[in-house]
Amino acid sequence: MKYIATFYSHFGAIRFKRLCDAQNITAKVMPVPRDLSSSCGTCVKCEGDLIAQSDIHEDEIEQIVEIIDTGYRIIYKAENS
Repeated sequence: MKYIATFYSHFGAIRFKRLCDAQNITAKVMPVPRDLSSSCGTCVKCEGDLIAQSDIHEDEIEQIVEIIDTGYRIIYKAENS
């Protein structure tokens, strides 16, 4: 599976990427696709598993979507976004 996480700040994206690296999850920092919105313009694309829920800093994440054939499926969306 492939996922994209968007963030409120570049710092949140970098921290998420480091958490993925620590859990041996393939991830890269990249610009947010036009179809998705983001406060900071930076996202992390992951392949395989997501990081453990207990490690996610929810206050930094705007949304997490799964990439599917027809676009995106929302996995998580912050209440205030």
